[in-house]
Amino acid sequence: MTRQPAIRPKERDTIIQALSAGVVPRTGLRHVQVGRAAEVGALVRDIDRIADDGSAIRFVIGEYGAGKTFFLNLVRLIALERKLVTLHADLAPDRRVHASNGQARSLYAEAVRNMATRTRPEGGALASVVERFVTECVKEAEGFGRDVEQVIDAKLAQLQEHVGGYDYATVLKAYWRGSENGSDETKSAALRWLRGEYSTKTEARQALGVRNIIDDGDVYDALKLLSAFVRLAGYDGMLVVFDEMVNLYKLQSSQARNQNFEQILRMLNDVLQGNVGGIGFVFGGTPEFLMDPRRGLYSYQALQSRLAENTFAGSGLVDLSGPVLRLQNLTPEDLLVLLANIRSVFAGGNPENHLVPDEALQAFMVHCSQKIGEAYFRTPRNTIKSFVQLLAILEQNPGTTWQGLVGEADVTVDVEADVADGDASDTGTEGDELETLRL
Repeated sequence: MTRQPAIRPKERDTIIQALSAGVVPRTGLRHVQVGRAAEVGALVRDIDRIADDGSAIRFVIGEYGAGKTFFLNLVRLIALERKLVTLHADLAPDRRVHASNGQARSLYAEAVRNMATRTRPEGGALASVVERFVTECVKEAEGFGRDVEQVIDAKLAQLQEHVGGYDYATVLKAYWRGSENGSDETKSAALRWLRGEYSTKTEARQALGVRNIIDDGDVYDALKLLSAFVRLAGYDGMLVVFDEMVNLYKLQSSQARNQNFEQILRMLNDVLQGNVGGIGFVFGGTPEFLMDPRRGLYSYQALQSRLAENTFAGSGLVDLSGPVLRLQNLTPEDLLVLLANIRSVFAGGNPENHLVPDEALQAFMVHCSQKIGEAYFRTPRNTIKSFVQLLAILEQNPGTTWQGLVGEADVTVDVEADVADGDASDTGTEGDELETLRL
């Protein structure tokens, strides 16, 4: 048997811990990735287009537990390898695309806190991006005998056409002065402003002398501005990934939903019309989030017309060129390879340390098929979680046989949380309280 690449103990433990809890590991995705080559290829082409000063937008749609988050994380890692900066955040009741009570600013702040680069894939890369830009400005100023602040103004001149562009120059000059004076407080204040963490203009003006802050109504404009800035800092573009978009579907207020959908429509129109460059958006959601005629994106007529899928697709034919990308089901063969990969992770990449033989993988899949039918490979989250738990028992209890454990594996179908559990805090002028009435 061919020896697989060795897996570092830290990486091994991270993968196992995440999979045993039913979540996606932050590192080591290459060790467990299987299938969906066509979908990955489509996103790679999007990433290349972003790096070539183009733009892209995708709605990655899959059932609950089908592997959307895993797929989105894989796409982010590919973007990092292509020298893009990535931002990512999960939507939640207190984080939305549009709001009036700080929820949109909270989404922006979370995404920027998670900013990643190839050298900082774990996130928190904003400070290094800013430092890289300022350092280049200092080198240029010294080389041409110019004032550093003049160089910063000159480099950021093209940002003036963006909303908030003038304040960017003020904040970055303040960051440079903080570096020169050894003032960590000033540098921290500049990074806070860039992350959208100031809630009042007064506080920001006192700390940095700026007139405005990034607020709820500025989130999309701030993202476009940030993408332009990271390109000035030497990167090829920016990819923004928002997962758990189903939280918009769960909003009880139709007014709040429509306002969020209007922002998504604005992003979609800008990308489709070529009004933006060097930026891409990837949204992860369930089929209900997309297609529900009352609460999903299809409830907003302009979005429905733009996101309608190719009528010729079907009967085995797929079209991966449109904004909507539906994750195809893993085949049983894909899942078998995935289980083998997980077994290899437990063994640290050494086949001699495998806890179970190949026939155990087949037996486990047969058991899952008998328990929950085709859902074991269509939405494989709980199948994987159960298999990891089985291997953990075998690893920690020497002498235990896999034959006696496979039949006891508790595998259930992933069920999405009830929509009625969504955030009902938005009162708005119009609600949908009766939409969840059950008799």
